[in-house]
Amino acid sequence: MDAEGRRRDMLELIRRSGSADVVRLAEEFAVSKETVRRDLNVLEGHGLIRRRHGGAYPMVRPGSEAILVSRSAPRVPEESRIAAAAAELLSEAETVFIDEGFTPQLIADALPRDRPLTIVTASLPVVSAFATSSQANVLLLGGRVRRGTTATVDHWAVHMLSGFVIDLAFLGAEGISRTYGLTTPDPAVAEVKAQAIRVARRRVLAGVHTKFGTASFCRFGEVGDLETIVTGAGLPVAEAHRYHLMGPKVLRV
Repeated sequence: MDAEGRRRDMLELIRRSGSADVVRLAEEFAVSKETVRRDLNVLEGHGLIRRRHGGAYPMVRPGSEAILVSRSAPRVPEESRIAAAAAELLSEAETVFIDEGFTPQLIADALPRDRPLTIVTASLPVVSAFATSSQANVLLLGGRVRRGTTATVDHWAVHMLSGFVIDLAFLGAEGISRTYGLTTPDPAVAEVKAQAIRVARRRVLAGVHTKFGTASFCRFGEVGDLETIVTGAGLPVAEAHRYHLMGPKVLRV
């Protein structure tokens, strides 16, 4: 097994168990303790785990379906850069919608905790991210909780969201296409995202460069609905310019 595969399996073990110590990991993967410590340092550097004396525990609670585990480590630094750049677009916004998904969760982690914010979200991990903030007023949309992303959907969530006026929406998408717009696989998720676009004054979409030029099953918005797209430097400059011509500013980070 190569180092990347070992780290991925190590992360899955830590997630399933809730924590793991160095000795157990060394035995499980038949490597030295020094190798385990190096692997844990890499995983912590990607924001996937938190080290503790003699071992590590996951950044997402065990038992929730793996938003983090499903991603290979090389993609996480790009998503972290994208999230940090997106969070810098907060400006004077006081009410913020944060979408479900991994990159929006990273945006939530990057938002300031030293100023009052009203956070509206369908994502239970986003709610958890602000649980200890004395400055944040967090509103969780009601509805059915999807097992995969632990986010609320269906008409309850859409109806509740329809009653708000949001300064800024941070959105994610499974696909971003100049032909088909913004797409996601699940119709229930698409309805929540579409409603967020309708009620938000500003809309920022954040996603890795590999999502561009692809389309999923359900459309929830158009490229022109967005104020800004934040993505990785892997998106060619010429392609970024084509999206810019449709309306939004495109930031490559």
